[in-house]
Amino acid sequence: MQKLRFALFGTGFWSRYQLAGWMETGGVECVALYNRSRHKAEALAKEFGIPAVYDDPQTLLESERLDFVDICTAVETHAELTRMGADHGLPVVCQKPLATTLAEAKDMVAYCRARNVPLFVNENWRWQVPIRQFKHMLDAGRIGKPFRARIDMISGFPVFKNQPFLAELEQFILTDLGSHTLDVARSLFGEANRLYCQTYRAHSDIKGEDVATIILNMGADITVLVQMAYAENYLERDAFPQTFIMVEGTHGSLELGLDYWIRETTEAGTFAKRYPPPRYEWANPFYDVVHSSIVPCQADILNGLLGKGAETTGEDNLKTVQLVFGSYESAKHAAVLNMA
Repeated sequence: MQKLRFALFGTGFWSRYQLAGWMETGGVECVALYNRSRHKAEALAKEFGIPAVYDDPQTLLESERLDFVDICTAVETHAELTRMGADHGLPVVCQKPLATTLAEAKDMVAYCRARNVPLFVNENWRWQVPIRQFKHMLDAGRIGKPFRARIDMISGFPVFKNQPFLAELEQFILTDLGSHTLDVARSLFGEANRLYCQTYRAHSDIKGEDVATIILNMGADITVLVQMAYAENYLERDAFPQTFIMVEGTHGSLELGLDYWIRETTEAGTFAKRYPPPRYEWANPFYDVVHSSIVPCQADILNGLLGKGAETTGEDNLKTVQLVFGSYESAKHAAVLNMA
């Protein structure tokens, strides 16, 4: 099969892992890079052997023969670059968070739909090996009907040190991390009916919130508590960036705990097994479980690009975006929102 040719827009912190993930996935070839700071694009192009570099996205689109574009830039540029790609008839792969507002996200999805251009979102969290296995075991139904769950991504990791731009975001943890954890909630339990959220800022030197607590009523009457924090405090059970999940069902419980152990407890007893992520040489050890999940996520997107269907389409991710901005609305007014 001939490889699909693509251009990567953005050469910041995540771009090298995105590129490495595509190379690991196979079936694609990056032929051009765009970054407004040309020297950054040139450095990444040299590292990965990419032949063309641009500091103007329109010039890139007019000069290169492409099969799709991959947008890995700051969120405030996503809408414009998505429209530019769609105007050239190119499928668009976009990094999360999809947009700066719910209205903007809706416009992006509608814009691509109107031009019959596929839009996919690089939402990789649900593709983590332990979370994927957890979903498989939950769907097997051995713990009966789920009625209560908890999803925790709470860490004292100094995330602002290697991504200082996060400290400047007016809306931080719900857009950055909530986009992931709320998407996991949807992938496990279906769509939300009601939502309530509270936020907090533990760091005095950042602009946005770094702690959030969300209660969701989901699917067939399941209560889901989603907790996230980057308070940079001291926690006994801190394993950045692992996600912990606990589900109670009518016939047992299922838990994803520390170090990728999954425990299923029913009347037959407790059965435990560890499901660690694969290790790649190009992955940062601190982000191992996250970086490795880029590969199956992009493999699924590649299926979508080939017309075989994909999970994280723009249409699907729009439902996660609704939960993110619904959380801000709930926290602002201290109100329970009806989402159905």
